[in-house]
Amino acid sequence: MDINWDDLRVFLFVAREQSLSGAGKRLRLDPATVGRRIARLEASLDHPLFVKSPQGYTLTASGERLLAYGERAEQAMRDGTEALSGSSERLTGQIRIGAPDGCANYLLPKVCAAISSDHPDLDIQIVALPRVVNLSRREADIAIAVSPPTAGQLAVQKITDYQLNLVGARQYLRRMPEILSPKDLRGHRMIGYIPDMIYDAELDYLADLGVERVPLASNSVPVQLRMAYQGAGLCVAHVFAMPFHDLLRKVLPEQISMTRSFYLVRHEADRRSARMNRVATLLADGLRDEVARLEALT
Repeated sequence: MDINWDDLRVFLFVAREQSLSGAGKRLRLDPATVGRRIARLEASLDHPLFVKSPQGYTLTASGERLLAYGERAEQAMRDGTEALSGSSERLTGQIRIGAPDGCANYLLPKVCAAISSDHPDLDIQIVALPRVVNLSRREADIAIAVSPPTAGQLAVQKITDYQLNLVGARQYLRRMPEILSPKDLRGHRMIGYIPDMIYDAELDYLADLGVERVPLASNSVPVQLRMAYQGAGLCVAHVFAMPFHDLLRKVLPEQISMTRSFYLVRHEADRRSARMNRVATLLADGLRDEVARLEALT
């Protein structure tokens, strides 16, 4: 039996988005059209591919089998397009990068601006998410993560380490008793992540300090730093973010210092793509250099 590639592509998006409306937004089709395309594909295969539930569209056993073949076909189409585009040094097309909002706000703008300047035909999209980017749903082509994933067919490479320190605004530190040791932190207002929205144990900085209550919290790093910048309390900050907040000062930097890492994550199959390898190299090298540049300013 012959499968229409356009219908198969629609199937892949519904499988990833788990809804007709979500797939329609990505494909720029109305949900009714997406539903008709799925119905046509199911009729041509004589197999149901999805089960509709309150949670959305879930793959059937037949759908799971087709997904594996569909993703291989999708990769083959990418490889074919790349091969036909020749060996030009200039990158083209679209690349979507998912990253934690600290990285997305303070590092990626300069890195991606430089890549775009050298490759003006490449469309770069930055997705800043306060959670793990789901590559299996194609939320992004490349993800920056703070811990290496252990599941899925993914290629992972460490980019660089980065440093974090406890910080406070100058006006806050002037009006509060001098902090000479960690025990002096008792009684200070702490700013951090919303506890039940910490999506990676590597981000639970305040737990490392024995802090049990977080009076001011946000799932956004820039929001946390802006609250500290306003003199609202102390927070753990990426050192690379401090040049953007000139009123912040390190607190007990010799005693309270943390090291974390960034990892570049992509689909294992993308390692066969010369284009994706070049993008990954440019991105990793750029992030590594930008972290080093900004940390040296503090």
